[in-house]
Amino acid sequence: MKKVWLITGCSTGFGRELATYVLSQGNSVAVTARNVDDVKDIIKGYGDKAIALKLDVTKPGDIRDAVRETKFAFGRIDVLVNNAGIGYFGAVEESEDDAVRNMFEINFFGLTKMIQETLPIMRAQKSGHIVNIASIGGLVGFPAVGFYNATKFAVDGLSESLSKETAPLGIKVTIVAPSGFRTDWAGRSANNSPVVIDDYATTAGKNKNDIRGYSGNQPGDPARAAKAIVKAVESENPPLRLLLGAAALKGARAKLDMLAKDFDEWEATTVGADGPKS
Repeated sequence: MKKVWLITGCSTGFGRELATYVLSQGNSVAVTARNVDDVKDIIKGYGDKAIALKLDVTKPGDIRDAVRETKFAFGRIDVLVNNAGIGYFGAVEESEDDAVRNMFEINFFGLTKMIQETLPIMRAQKSGHIVNIASIGGLVGFPAVGFYNATKFAVDGLSESLSKETAPLGIKVTIVAPSGFRTDWAGRSANNSPVVIDDYATTAGKNKNDIRGYSGNQPGDPARAAKAIVKAVESENPPLRLLLGAAALKGARAKLDMLAKDFDEWEATTVGADGPKS
């Protein structure tokens, strides 16, 4: 059965590729962006199967309008994809409060408001699927992107809790965790902190330069990622976490090994912290 999709952040990257592919498969899509002119080309030729909507996820009014207009146009919302997001480069000590808070407003609080506005529709339908675009950086921390990691760790934790709340209601949740893909994330979508502390040159500084240096040449293909996301949504038992890219898989497995090492080596201390039973 064809579905109704609402996708945030469709002007570039994953959002654009996903909207284009989902429409090509005969689904109905609300294609959104802060500047609606940036996405009008995506909906050409699809008639009443597609609408382009202005949506800045930091503006509650935009969110309410987008959800309402999607429901009005198509009668339901089957899949919400929270894709809108930005990056930010700087060691934790270098990072500026205003830039960090703005990133949280987009990457986390905007996402949560989208979920809260859409859930009443999905609850009434007794069905739906919420897809939150996180990052391998929501499972593994890296130097130079500590606060970006924090936004995505927050998305991951919220999504896991949400999945347990909504499963009995027929609503599924999938966290998408990509590694390096040829999107604009490491380009104009991520600012640098103007503060540079030399002591972090070999850690945060190096990683920032490495990521900037291969922007546009990452191994990940956004078009293939779009197909992978659709495959997960259409599967009978979709994953809670969908890793995308070989580097994501490698990083996640390394994190599992690191956790197991700490847990095993400190097991006696951990268990010993419990007090004697009365």
